[in-house]
Amino acid sequence: MNAPTTALPTVVIGAGPAGLAAAAHLTGHGMETLVLEAGPTAGSAVREWGHVRLFSTWSEVVDPAAEKLLSPTGWTAPDGDTYPSGADWAEKYLQPLADLLGDKVRYGTTVTGVSRLGRDRIVDADREQQPFTVRIKSADGTEERILARAVIDASGTWSTPSPIGADGLPALGEHAASARISYRIPDLKDPAVRARYAGKRTAVIGSGASAFTSLATLADIAKDEPGTHSVWILRRGISGSTFGGGSADQLPARGALGLAAKAAVDNGYADAVTGFRTEVIERSDDERLTLVAEDGRRLDPVDEVIVLTGLRPDLSFLSELRLGLDERLQAPVELAPLIDPNQHSCGTVYPHGHRELSHPEQGLYLVGMKSYGRAPTFLAMTGYEQVRSITAALAGDVESADRVELTLPETGVCGGAGLFDDPSAGEADGGGCCAPAPALVQIGASSPASAASAEEPAPSGGCCA
Repeated sequence: MNAPTTALPTVVIGAGPAGLAAAAHLTGHGMETLVLEAGPTAGSAVREWGHVRLFSTWSEVVDPAAEKLLSPTGWTAPDGDTYPSGADWAEKYLQPLADLLGDKVRYGTTVTGVSRLGRDRIVDADREQQPFTVRIKSADGTEERILARAVIDASGTWSTPSPIGADGLPALGEHAASARISYRIPDLKDPAVRARYAGKRTAVIGSGASAFTSLATLADIAKDEPGTHSVWILRRGISGSTFGGGSADQLPARGALGLAAKAAVDNGYADAVTGFRTEVIERSDDERLTLVAEDGRRLDPVDEVIVLTGLRPDLSFLSELRLGLDERLQAPVELAPLIDPNQHSCGTVYPHGHRELSHPEQGLYLVGMKSYGRAPTFLAMTGYEQVRSITAALAGDVESADRVELTLPETGVCGGAGLFDDPSAGEADGGGCCAPAPALVQIGASSPASAASAEEPAPSGGCCA
């Protein structure tokens, strides 16, 4: 006879910011929890972009429940007004929190499947009375089954970057050219990485924070390394909002990031190609790459390509569960309208909790970056509010679970009010600085883009600069 469901732990998938915050809240409610992390440390995914600085301050990326657990141990919160890098976040906050949770966190553990005990997704009978079964595989190949009363999937989207193709599929030739393609913001302080891009012509594909970061850092190299140049490829037109919110952004570092990208273009370190939807990547004998658009246009060859077209959730290990996901965004159906870039113009995502994040499979929640599916912009404090609400609901405190305890900064999510990814969007919203037809343009210092007032969705979906 299996143990009663209420005696089982809540399994949290992922020891990143949202996952560890969920564990902290569950611990605060006196509930058993087990965090399963595929990597060898806390924040393994965060460490992979450890060279990137967040555009949220320390005060916005430390969960209150986690801080409450850490404070009695002698842990000192970093200066709340400063901006951590990904490495800082992992080393000074996530790892100490995971260490405090002790054996509640298991590393080197990959979740390969989640279901209901004795029930595949078809079976209705007594479904909600059965515990979850979480199938795992350890680093040594050992397989195991864990029973859980609830599952909080905070595994993120970092492992599944979107491809180059505008149709959501890899461009023809993308796999064959993989040695010259990166899907991450390059760490240009690493000598080996710097050598890869210095003196080279690099295509940067994407329109959000990650692309801004790459353009700005490549521009820094271009100042010292002759021949270094970027070609910024956008699927839509350039408008007043292309470079983000600037000084109007309530997250100042995020606004400054867009301005740095604009400066890279203004100063001639990068050109912008608008309305370009890549269909084919051709490789020449000298290994240089030529990008070809759906309309037949061909760009001059480049040495490297940096693809920052977004991330997407891995739903494969949840295939035996009943998910309620929006057909476009792959986000929970109640949350999707709040974050859909096809519908939203500039503004905020309303704080949300257990009700918006629920699924037909009761007791299952997708949180953090994964809850946004393919939507492009996410803030850590949104994830903290999500897990606060969900864990309160699991603890039976519905009043607290339903209460909103977060105010988000303005210009946090901005789509095109129906113009998202539309090549003509630059002309339509009145801020355009280029010809209506897609073209190669260099944006001058007097461009109307300097009056940008809202952030374009960051393809990386992150809260980092």
